[in-house]
Amino acid sequence: MGPVPAPDIHPISDPTDERLADYVSLTDVALRSRHEPAKGLYIAESSTVLRRALGAGHRPRSVLLSPRWLPDLVTTFASLPDDGTSVPVYVAEQDVLEAITGFKVHRGALASMHRPPLASVQDLLSAARGGTGARRVAILEDIVDHTNVGAIFRSAAGLGIDAVLVTPRCADPLYRRSVRVSMGTVFQVPWTRFETWPGGLADLRASGFTVAALALADDAVSLDDLAPPERLALMLGTEGDGLSRGAVEQADVVVRIPMAGGVDSLNVAAASAVAFWATRT
Repeated sequence: MGPVPAPDIHPISDPTDERLADYVSLTDVALRSRHEPAKGLYIAESSTVLRRALGAGHRPRSVLLSPRWLPDLVTTFASLPDDGTSVPVYVAEQDVLEAITGFKVHRGALASMHRPPLASVQDLLSAARGGTGARRVAILEDIVDHTNVGAIFRSAAGLGIDAVLVTPRCADPLYRRSVRVSMGTVFQVPWTRFETWPGGLADLRASGFTVAALALADDAVSLDDLAPPERLALMLGTEGDGLSRGAVEQADVVVRIPMAGGVDSLNVAAASAVAFWATRT
């Protein structure tokens, strides 16, 4: 991505100002899920998330914030390269912000960000670890809860996962809630989408990955007994039904987390953290 432009500050008092269209009705999940990919945009919420997005080379289209957060934003932009252009920064009081977005903006700032193009699976895996290639990746199959997606990315960042691969129907890691829950780590962990599923797993095997499905199955081995191979892909399924039958059948090994107290499984985000920690090398 290119250098980050300098901010261009505009006070806002009218919540119907047409320049603020990117920020209107953010509580409407269906609208955002259609609107963001179509325009190539996503929303970064909070000063911390915005700093991480900018640090990852993502370019802002505009910023919307309350006056108290303006000095922090100016400092953030001042520390980054400037290409001579400007980013509109719309400054509004709290009641105007709430009228624009439909919710209380607690975390300082919202930014409308240009969505970077996704790499192919092969290119992403090859570029990981400074070009030496990924060794541990996570696969998210059809996980629809944005909170879970964000939590998984945070665990992936903290526990050394090299890349995250999501299926075509998985929730968007750049959706506002996913980004917020991840604390901006969706910009830290490389990720992309499979074009086909579960057919895309063949590409992983061709790259030398062992595919391990976390699932409840009679032939599943305990995570305690899994000896992590040189290249491991951990596959996690949707919140209700878990991994699809097709995904499990494509796996090289089925793994389950040993449980106690009559509990059969964990929430997918919690399970991801356990699996990432247990397979660290």
